Amino acid sequence: MSIVAFDFDGTLSDSEMTVLLGEQRSVADEMAAITERAMNDEIDYATSLRERAALLEGLSVADAQQAFDAVYLREGSADLITALRDAGVHVAILTGGFERGVERALERENVTVDTIVANRLPVENGELTGTVEGPLIEGTKDDALDDLVRELDITGDTIAVGDGANDLPMLEFASSAIGYEPKPAVEPACDVTVSSMAELQELLTARDILSV
Repeated sequence: MSIVAFDFDGTLSDSEMTVLLGEQRSVADEMAAITERAMNDEIDYATSLRERAALLEGLSVADAQQAFDAVYLREGSADLITALRDAGVHVAILTGGFERGVERALERENVTVDTIVANRLPVENGELTGTVEGPLIEGTKDDALDDLVRELDITGDTIAVGDGANDLPMLEFASSAIGYEPKPAVEPACDVTVSSMAELQELLTARDILSV
């Protein structure tokens, strides 16, 4: 069995969850600036995530849900996920983003994946606390991918698909690193880059991960 591990924001989705949440709190510009610095490897990811979460302190659960409802899969993502799972490939999403946004986007397209590793925004008295918790704050995506490979006893290809600096560990760990319109700091770590899900599906078909 092979495994394909996707980043979410900027890869499977063209949404940016923290920016959508920031729009609900009128701090979207500040969110976007922090995100850009992190994706270009100018500040470490854990610091950037905590800074962004702090800006959301006091956001109501209802407003947060509106943001998550605005998270969509990129065109072609659902078809690719379905094709991979039909081919017996284990499909994982490893994201520093948030479980609820990932789940909402998948629910909308009526598609499922095998594994989601994501973070959470704690709530108290119906509002976000301004903190963040989960496995991909200090933990890195290479560790998460390694855990999955060991747990599932993966003997086939280990493929990672991502775009930002926090994807670098899993891209470097994987037997095949695919950049989805990667940031300049990330591109050197990629074996190949793509700019659409259709192009990615063609690539995986050419590599016999998917059948014609």
